[in-house]
Amino acid sequence: MRIDLAGKTALVTGSTRGIGAAIATGLARAGARVAVNGRTEESVDKALDQLRDGTPGGDFVGVPGDVATEDGTRAVLGALPRTDILCNNLGIFGVQPALEISDDEWRRYFETNVLSGIRLTRAYLPGMTERGFGRVQYIASDSAVVIPAEMIHYGVSKTSLLAVARGFAKAAAGTGVTVNSVLAGPTHTGGVEEFVYQLVDADLPWEEAQRAFMREHRPQSLLQRLIEPEEIANMVVYLSSPLASATTGAAVRVDGGYIDSIVP
Repeated sequence: MRIDLAGKTALVTGSTRGIGAAIATGLARAGARVAVNGRTEESVDKALDQLRDGTPGGDFVGVPGDVATEDGTRAVLGALPRTDILCNNLGIFGVQPALEISDDEWRRYFETNVLSGIRLTRAYLPGMTERGFGRVQYIASDSAVVIPAEMIHYGVSKTSLLAVARGFAKAAAGTGVTVNSVLAGPTHTGGVEEFVYQLVDADLPWEEAQRAFMREHRPQSLLQRLIEPEEIANMVVYLSSPLASATTGAAVRVDGGYIDSIVP
């Protein structure tokens, strides 16, 4: 299978590190021109240096702006008026007891994890449908279907993305544009390492801590290990390509698999 995205432009939100950076790398290696997004010019410039060093010949451009805000979204749209591929990857997570999550915190999770992608889809989808090609993806999570007790606000925001993607897929029906969500399982990033150590013994070596986390907090995983960012990126690159033209309105799992009895 050869994926060729030459001549396509892609925007990946929250792509200065972690899953977003892996997705940006994968899309660039497939030939796309990739717009790298982060909240500040400094973070984007640093990421561009790293991405270009790791992907010789990759075509990367910086589009800084906090897309969780209207002003930041306008800045991104001004720098990148059109795109062929939109990957709504920006997201936040954190441990907090359910009864202690304030209204402000609920709003912050909705603005960042949900509304950021809605705004950009609303802006870019008309151009995609006019041109007869486009790919929109929302990076959701296994937490969308198995809500984690330690961060229900995160889980609810990711559940929302499944409905958002399905709804926009219906809005784009018959146009050549596909809209999908990708359910990522627990993924090995710097932020997740910090998260894991909030839940298990901080004195454990990383490999032991990872196993303890999966055993105690994600026992439904068939993979029984954290997923690497590149494994998420591989699915995103495929869904971004013409080869995935018959996949739309779908929630595609890259979550390590589930023990059937645990899935609602």
